[in-house]
Amino acid sequence: MSLMVTFKNEVVRICPSNAKKIEYSKNNGSTWNTRYSGSYTFQDLVVSGDEILAQTDKGLYYSKNGGSTWNKRS
Repeated sequence: MSLMVTFKNEVVRICPSNAKKIEYSKNNGSTWNTRYSGSYTFQDLVVSGDEILAQTDKGLYYSKNGGSTWNKRS
């Protein structure tokens, strides 16, 4: 299980204090900013090619823009 992944030039993680948020860092984790806040709970992240896959309590989602938006994978 991965709560943090490297995607392009950023580190992307599930927020440790609120699993409904995705955060990113451009300085290897020195500071974190919220990128996404949603209604489902993120459980796991993995990079696959040019997208991030996220297992959530509502199913499998993918993002092609570093976690700004998420789409359900059928």
